[in-house]
Amino acid sequence: MANIDLINSRILSVLERDARISNIDLASKVGLSASACLRRVQELERSGIIKGYRAVINREALGGSITIFVTVGLSGQRTEHAKDFERAMDAAPHVTECHNITGSVEYLLRVEVQDLATYKEFHANILGGLSQVGSITSHICLGSSKDVRSLV
Repeated sequence: MANIDLINSRILSVLERDARISNIDLASKVGLSASACLRRVQELERSGIIKGYRAVINREALGGSITIFVTVGLSGQRTEHAKDFERAMDAAPHVTECHNITGSVEYLLRVEVQDLATYKEFHANILGGLSQVGSITSHICLGSSKDVRSLV
């Protein structure tokens, strides 16, 4: 595991906000030479602290998007139920996040769809069609005052 000292912490903070920053600019922001900065970033990658880099898509720019947070309670507590549910969510293109959580339900989903008709179809035909699903509660997102995924 990489040492998370103050400099590595700064590197991670800058990369979370702008993963496309050049190594030279990153080095300048954290007070290192370019070669020392590159070595640290590579070590953070090798150790698995930096898992990868990705593009954050503005779905509204693609023609509109509705984000819905969905809590799902399973009908049973068997491991197979959870695995089957997770496989189904992996295959569902509208599900952008699937989190196993504690509390009164087992899962929290982030679902992104073009319109409510698309969500209704997902709700009825995907979630509603899974025998292991015992309860579904939908929360339509009206806005996000903080979303670190969209700071690009």
